[in-house]
Amino acid sequence: MFLYGESRETMMHVAGLLLFTPAPDTPPDFLRQLMDDLRAGSPVFSPWNLKLRTPELLRNPLQAWVEEPEVDVEYHVRRTALPSPGDERELGTLISRLHGYAVDFHRPPWEMHLIEGLERNRFALYVKVHHALVDGYTAMRLLIHGLTHDPDDRERPLFFAIPPPERPRREPRPEKEKEKDKEEETGGGIHFAEMLAAIRAQVGATKTVARALVRAVQGEDELVTPLQAPRCVLNQKISRNRRFATQTLEIERIRAVARAVDGTFNDVVLALSATSLRRYLLELDALPAAPLVAMLPVSVRTKDDAGGGNAVGAILASLATDIEDPEERIAEIVASTRTAKQQLHGMSKAQILSYSALLTTPAMLQMMPGVAGRVRPTFNVVISNVPGPDTALYFRGARLDASYPLSIPVHGQGLNITCNSYAGKVCFGFTGCRDTVPHLQRLAVYTGDALVELERAVL
Repeated sequence: MFLYGESRETMMHVAGLLLFTPAPDTPPDFLRQLMDDLRAGSPVFSPWNLKLRTPELLRNPLQAWVEEPEVDVEYHVRRTALPSPGDERELGTLISRLHGYAVDFHRPPWEMHLIEGLERNRFALYVKVHHALVDGYTAMRLLIHGLTHDPDDRERPLFFAIPPPERPRREPRPEKEKEKDKEEETGGGIHFAEMLAAIRAQVGATKTVARALVRAVQGEDELVTPLQAPRCVLNQKISRNRRFATQTLEIERIRAVARAVDGTFNDVVLALSATSLRRYLLELDALPAAPLVAMLPVSVRTKDDAGGGNAVGAILASLATDIEDPEERIAEIVASTRTAKQQLHGMSKAQILSYSALLTTPAMLQMMPGVAGRVRPTFNVVISNVPGPDTALYFRGARLDASYPLSIPVHGQGLNITCNSYAGKVCFGFTGCRDTVPHLQRLAVYTGDALVELERAVL
């Protein structure tokens, strides 16, 4: 799917920006030494050594990953320096440009930039990887796997040079069991019955979900539906140019607001995003009269899950951008997300899958270049929150200060807001189309102002 969606304007790679403060005894040429170590020879483990079998034909139905025998590490890892003074604005400009060109599909589809010259002697790592190879959550976990909790560990290799965890070896199966599996695969009664039951469950789930959506459309339920999102300047055809901005807020401040409004951490993240979007669109004289709608990836426990596992689905929630008062706005957001989550909690796993598909499938139409901006959007913006480690991490003595995610704008969705929690802070990453979402940095600044405004209103 991600290879099929790849185009000049819709580049399907995700990325992470990691900011570090070096240890007091770190030499000035630390990154030069690191590059010298890599040139001397460095192993590259899966998935970072995988490339496409047919890079000239991304949409090949027989496409597959194959191992690259000798990965050119010096090509994938590049050293970059910021112009003086190397402040946050200069860093944002550089990252925007790096995120605005595609990966090389004739090689393993990832690259890493060692960035020096930041204020206070700091440095940064920018790593991007195509979504077809790993998703954003997995990529972040692999990056974190390359760090350590020990500030005295000065020999830590980079993330791609660390072997993945070994899979447990499976014992050889008896021949009788193999023959039984073969019978079931060729139409054995038990296998066919289970498959038929699964199909019936899925059809029944789809009918149940469809009835729920019909009730919401008819006004019998307060559930937000794909027909409620207003037309907005955020939902236009995009260009290949990118903008990236960041904001860092303290987790405890957000939790205090959540407790005060009887909401969740994610509710406050939505409220902060809604407030910044409202102010931003008002300045552009482009705020829709109807409230903006956000699509939220959520993890929920299903009613039939005896093992206590989680299910990942999608919900739509109102951002209440039509409400001026911040206290009333967050109350409306809390009510909207609560209704959506209650809808999921009453579903089986099959129903959650059907529900999420029905919510998001219409958005595929607006991602077509000739359609984007001409049809009413299914939702206006994607907002997601990925939890990260609670304690500080290090790389060869340098402390990780912040971890910012970068995501994928597509036609009809010119802005993506994703945040990572790390060591008592929440790191917001705003990724947008430079031409569809001008002055993107304002959204990051307004998010910080929004927290102050919420604290005054509800604390």
